[in-house]
Amino acid sequence: ASRERVFREVETRGLARSRLCILDALLRLRQACCHPAVLPGDLGRDIPSAKFDLFCDFVSEVVEEGHRVLVFSQFVRVLEVLRRWFEQAGISHLYLDGRTRDREERVRRFQEDESVAAFLVSLKAGGTGLNLTGADYVVLYDPWWNPAVELQATDRAHRLGQTRKVFAYKLITQGTVEEKILALQDRKRGLTDDVLRTESQWGGELTVDDV
Repeated sequence: ASRERVFREVETRGLARSRLCILDALLRLRQACCHPAVLPGDLGRDIPSAKFDLFCDFVSEVVEEGHRVLVFSQFVRVLEVLRRWFEQAGISHLYLDGRTRDREERVRRFQEDESVAAFLVSLKAGGTGLNLTGADYVVLYDPWWNPAVELQATDRAHRLGQTRKVFAYKLITQGTVEEKILALQDRKRGLTDDVLRTESQWGGELTVDDV
């Protein structure tokens, strides 16, 4: 349905004027990869998520072994789903998104209190400027268009003062738009910046074939 809507829009309005339609379709596809439950209008209610199940198993094992983990996602609704699981699993954790007021206090607590096993962080709130060397595992729950931003996020645990090896994992849902994002990154490095530069801008490198 998204594909038909996008190409109908491109055909009638042209590529540049179809930007919002394209971005909305990609957004929904990416959200479905993370967890169908975050789709609007209860479209994904009661639909299981392979990525979520894998994440839960992985984090349970890592925490049980005494490691501490940073979890990044672009989507606050995804982080809220993960947060509920941490609460149900009884895993001590902290949470930070763009609405968080006591940001520095939460960072300080994670750094100093080793009983806190995980820190859930949104990309916009924590992609830069945080020193989170208390963690030795980093999970990028969803792939980001700009590889440099992913590196900035994983760098939170690689900062000065880190004494352990840091393991970073990127979770990719097979056979979906997430794999295609990675393929586009490899084929056309500049494209990912071009697609999501800002909502008010639209770069010139994106072609109908890329869409």
